[in-house]
Amino acid sequence: MSEHRAFGQVASKDGTIIAYERLGSGPPLVLVVGALCSRRLGPSLELSPRLASQFTVFSYDRRGRGESGAGGAHRVQLEIDDLEALIAEAGGSAFVFGHSSGAILALQAAAHGAAIRKLALYEAPLMVEPGGPTMQAEWQAIRAFIAQGRRSEALKVFLKAVGVPAFVVAIMRWLPVWRKLTAVAHTLPYDGAISEEFQRAEPLPANVWQPVTIPVLACAGGKSPAWMLNGMRALARALANAEHRVIEGQSHEVAAGALEPVLKEFFGVG
Repeated sequence: MSEHRAFGQVASKDGTIIAYERLGSGPPLVLVVGALCSRRLGPSLELSPRLASQFTVFSYDRRGRGESGAGGAHRVQLEIDDLEALIAEAGGSAFVFGHSSGAILALQAAAHGAAIRKLALYEAPLMVEPGGPTMQAEWQAIRAFIAQGRRSEALKVFLKAVGVPAFVVAIMRWLPVWRKLTAVAHTLPYDGAISEEFQRAEPLPANVWQPVTIPVLACAGGKSPAWMLNGMRALARALANAEHRVIEGQSHEVAAGALEPVLKEFFGVG
């Protein structure tokens, strides 16, 4: 498989350089990761080689992370442009898989007309239950800490908000992973910009993704919190051509081995 591995760069619409890795052969499939992740940290690392026997898998560093440039002031449209540049690099159209806030980003790109053939999504962080959890106060605190250069404090707020126990966060601070996470913690407000409007404990806005008519698979893990499962069910109902699936035994940190057969089936391979 190594003979099909290649590293590259592509210029986004604003000129920002986006770094990517291409692995495997077959129809192109772009992986879009969530908060704190990159092509070398998070689900892409184990998922890419599992899919590369039947797809040409493109994993990339979202702007401001890894080897990708940061560009100017962040706007969600810039990240949509980045994904569209990757799809163009992949041949003009592609399958896309999005995880967490990367799922919302991929959806936004599809709504803007990106050439996505099919879209698989895992646990977009949609907080749509009246009276349920929200992230408004947490995003405000994260933005304030990042503005002050206090990345570790911002990271602690985020990890607590997504359900990581305090004792685990305390242990993580002494492990090598903490340095990797703080290195990209300044991009947390980017994920807030993508996700926050859908985390107000309110139903999804009417027709928010009406332009998305391609086949969509909306997945959640059977061990994930109820709000996450309900959010993905609501998303599937809101889309014109979507199916909802629960992957039993999985949580937000979904195992690559559990995702692999689901994605291959949905994208029509294997």
